[in-house]
Amino acid sequence: MENTKFSLMSFTGKMKILHLSWIAFFITFVVWFNFAPLLQMVKETLGLSTQEVKTLLILNVALTIPARVIIGMLTDRFGPRLVYSALLAVCSIPCFMFAFADSFMQAAIARFMLGFIGAGFVVGIRLVSEWFPHNELGTAEGIYGGWGNFGSAAAAFTLPTVALLFGGDEGWRYAIASTGLISLLFSFVFYKNVSDTPKGSTYFRPKHLSAMEVTSKGDFYFLLLMKIPMYAVLGLLAWKLSSSGIGMLSDLVVNSIYGGLVALYLLEASQVWKVNKNIFKEPVEEIHQYKFKQVAVLNVLYFATFGSELAVVSMLPLFFSETFELTPVLAGMVASAYAFMNLMSRPGGGWISDKFGRKLPC
Repeated sequence: MENTKFSLMSFTGKMKILHLSWIAFFITFVVWFNFAPLLQMVKETLGLSTQEVKTLLILNVALTIPARVIIGMLTDRFGPRLVYSALLAVCSIPCFMFAFADSFMQAAIARFMLGFIGAGFVVGIRLVSEWFPHNELGTAEGIYGGWGNFGSAAAAFTLPTVALLFGGDEGWRYAIASTGLISLLFSFVFYKNVSDTPKGSTYFRPKHLSAMEVTSKGDFYFLLLMKIPMYAVLGLLAWKLSSSGIGMLSDLVVNSIYGGLVALYLLEASQVWKVNKNIFKEPVEEIHQYKFKQVAVLNVLYFATFGSELAVVSMLPLFFSETFELTPVLAGMVASAYAFMNLMSRPGGGWISDKFGRKLPC
């Protein structure tokens, strides 16, 4: 990490990394929520029902759950520079797919795949932590997260206007496609200008990438328990798409998904056992011990805070448009106010954690 002065107006060293990181995260949020302020236009062009619109909103965030775990593992293995660049480039493809979809099925597949871009947050967290000392890390991570999250507000504020500038019933397609193009182009900028660590520092990789390490028998079972909700949510999504829901998937496919989720959980549980089986033979050295409940508590806090933000950001523009009969542009502008506080609240929370410790802000 670098110990140079923390200055937002600097664009060299660690500050350059911070700025490029939050811009990358900002773009992922613009792409991830590029259709929320345009839902009314999308709904009318594709002839979607209200139930199908709600399904698209669910699909948009569904894959993010396992994606963040996968992207986190890849980041540990290959480094943030390569993984973030690849994520920005690859996720531009489903963005283009959604922009030019002409049926609900095509739009649904594209939105489901686009959920992967929501995993970008994980990459930047690791990258920023490599460059900043512990007494600046909260502020740096807050700027990264808060300014990046503002991408959803920027999308709500600008994309309806961009769609109108293109004009016609198809203007929303070009507005969404433009965000995919920005993501693709910035992937090259990021790759060319970022390094995983400061010069002379070592990028440490975990001994085991297949599963998280715990340090007690109780935490082993706790870890297995904490993995269940992810599979339960994906199972709920499959049910939502079944004949009991909107009828997008046949019962055979849905039952196959259920079986696949059970098999994946058992496979992951076996990996957890393989990595942690030694704790059943001998205790872990005290210096290496930690309490997994700290991870679980942060998990629940993040679920309650960021999870609610995702839900509101997704539906707010359409809510204002339909409830108060606002134009798409005005509805997007009003909805963007919700995420506006990210610009100050996250950096502020990070600064408080640097000054007074991490437990107090939570």
